[in-house]
Amino acid sequence: MADVANKYAENVAGKFYVDDQCIDCDLCRETAPANFKRNDDGGHSYVYKQPETPEEEALCKEAMEGCPVEAIGSDGA
Repeated sequence: MADVANKYAENVAGKFYVDDQCIDCDLCRETAPANFKRNDDGGHSYVYKQPETPEEEALCKEAMEGCPVEAIGSDGA
């Protein structure tokens, strides 16, 4: 499970985040492209926009549940 203590600094503040377990598999960026982007220098994803609609929220949850290394977290904020 993702650890908020290890989340990447470029995640925007809010409920969802990506931590240092990310293996850059692209699943979250394909699932919720409005919310996740790739850090090309670091080779990982991060949350660049928190979900603003129920649809975006559902896609972020789907990405979190589908993450093969459980690098996406939700702190419930």
